[in-house]
Amino acid sequence: MKSRRFGFMLFLFLLVLRASAAFAQERSRSLPFSGRSVTLGDSVESGTVSSEPISLTIIDAIHRGLKSNLAVVAGALDSRVAEASRLRDLSDLLPKINGQVSTVQQQVNLAAFGFSGFPGVPQIIGPFALVDARATFSQPLIDLERLHNLREARENQKAISLSNENTRELVVLTVMGLYFQAVSGASRVRAVEAQVATAQTLNVRAADLKNAGVVPGIDVLRAQVELQTVQQRLIQARNEFSREKLNLARAIGLPLGQEFTLANDLPGGSSPSDNLPDLLTRAYASRSDAKAAESRLRAAQEAVKAARSENLPTAHVDANYGAIGRNPASTHGTYSIAGSVKFPIFNSKAKSDTMEKEALLHQREAEADSLHGHIELDVRSALLQLQSAEEQYKVAQGSLALVRQQLDQAQDRFAAGVASNLEVVQAQEALALADENVIESLYAFNASRALLAHATGVAEQSAEEVFGGGRKP
Repeated sequence: MKSRRFGFMLFLFLLVLRASAAFAQERSRSLPFSGRSVTLGDSVESGTVSSEPISLTIIDAIHRGLKSNLAVVAGALDSRVAEASRLRDLSDLLPKINGQVSTVQQQVNLAAFGFSGFPGVPQIIGPFALVDARATFSQPLIDLERLHNLREARENQKAISLSNENTRELVVLTVMGLYFQAVSGASRVRAVEAQVATAQTLNVRAADLKNAGVVPGIDVLRAQVELQTVQQRLIQARNEFSREKLNLARAIGLPLGQEFTLANDLPGGSSPSDNLPDLLTRAYASRSDAKAAESRLRAAQEAVKAARSENLPTAHVDANYGAIGRNPASTHGTYSIAGSVKFPIFNSKAKSDTMEKEALLHQREAEADSLHGHIELDVRSALLQLQSAEEQYKVAQGSLALVRQQLDQAQDRFAAGVASNLEVVQAQEALALADENVIESLYAFNASRALLAHATGVAEQSAEEVFGGGRKP
């Protein structure tokens, strides 16, 4: 039991490390859930509780997770924020056209402006009305700073979109790990139930042999102790299985009160036939976090160009056309067109902005180089772990067959009166350990296969191929 918990905690630890690194590198904006961190085990609960248990396949669980997991929801909101930023930068380069209709009723005192004492010119003019209907047009012709800002926003939006794809991969990996753990829990319950049935049979046999005067009472006590030990183990296994199902339901947004059964078992199989160079090539081409790092690098390059462009001239055109008159019936068209060129003479802010953006660019370059090595480490480590898990599973299967033979022979020796049931109890414990080793190694094999799929950037695709028959979401 301790080894099972340690294996699962190690899997979750590696997953959290990978998830936290991905979020730290890929979230260029704060998540919209301030005051609470977003984890891969959280979800937005959806659906209603049905009175009948539902059958949940691993593909169904993955689809539910991709729809309801809080990390995916937060990523979708991040995409909207990035789109808004891009539209804001785009609007700075697009023409602005406004319309205005105004009417004024006024009276002017010419003496207040110094016009007085002129023969035939009254000092007070008016009251009179003025009506003006006008459209204005404004358009930047040359503004490299805004152009590079727009390109930076596009790359940032692309980076966040790719980050969301990587988040999907992490959610798939999380759901698969929790589903595998729950299936292992169900297998563990079945194995312990079989052990309880065996212990009950052996307890009855020991009592019969004692009544027949074949064995002493100590053998009956050993059988009873072993039966109670296995029953206690069954209670613990059922409790752990229920908790594992709750963790799975929480991660995929299933109501916690909804009963469900697991439709898939853990498959065996063998390691992928692809060699290491092919896996690395696939990882470099498929990993969304690597593509996101490249987009963030290009965004940083555009930010540096925008900062340097602050010292470059800009050209702008403004125009307006409208009708003006004392009333709508006596208006006449008027217009104006003005072009301007603005060039900075002294702007110390441009230097500080450039230094800041260049520092960010160097950081993005270092992150991209580091991620390249991190991808290779992920692939190599996952492949080694998968190969080791496959070998352990084969050894565990062989050991289980031998232990079953050992238990059969111990029962025969005990029934024949040539040995005490101490051998039987020891064989029972060996069988329990062998069952646990098979379950744990099968879980480790499937978890390692999922980790390798994630390391090469195809976790979601691999899950569909292995468990969904190529079915697309």
